[in-house]
Amino acid sequence: MQKLLLTIDKISTITGQAFSWLIVGLTFLITYEVFSRYALKDTNPDAFDAMLIMYGTLFMMAGAYTLSKKGHVRGDILYSFFPQRLQATIDLILYIVFFLPGVIALCWAGYQYAGESWAIMERSSITSEGLPIYPFKTIIPIAGAFILLQGIVEIIRCVQCLKQGKWPSREEDVKEVDVDELKEMVHVKDEDIAKLDEFVIDKKESDK
Repeated sequence: MQKLLLTIDKISTITGQAFSWLIVGLTFLITYEVFSRYALKDTNPDAFDAMLIMYGTLFMMAGAYTLSKKGHVRGDILYSFFPQRLQATIDLILYIVFFLPGVIALCWAGYQYAGESWAIMERSSITSEGLPIYPFKTIIPIAGAFILLQGIVEIIRCVQCLKQGKWPSREEDVKEVDVDELKEMVHVKDEDIAKLDEFVIDKKESDK
């Protein structure tokens, strides 16, 4: 079971990381559009739509990845102090009461939404020959399915935590730098940093 959960974590991670490259394309597109507008006095009427499509796709497809890393915004001021079994109980209730109905509704509504868009080969109304947006709307149910799959994994983890008394392991990824951990890795102590600060200050004063 644990191997299956970690495999789904891996799928969510790979998917999120793959679609994260859209931010690079979006950056170049915005930069070029600003340059074109102010330096070349030319504008592309489809650029704004393309930006929305790229950002929307990135936002939607990163949902499962963020959930797998427990990166969604949450008010955990008290939660982090609770025993792990109590944390799992709260999470399990919230997943069942709010998460599952909401994401299932997203998948179903998104499927119908995309189907209607494909039926009329919907295009953007910004220009007369706007960009096709029916492929973009297909992202809605696909992203919903990824989030739902990852959500089921998180529900199983809650049940495992209730049984074992601790959270099971999950797929590792990049994390914020822990200063204390970094000091241990490079064998640097606070005293060394203080001495270096004093040396820099003395050096500046001597140069004056």
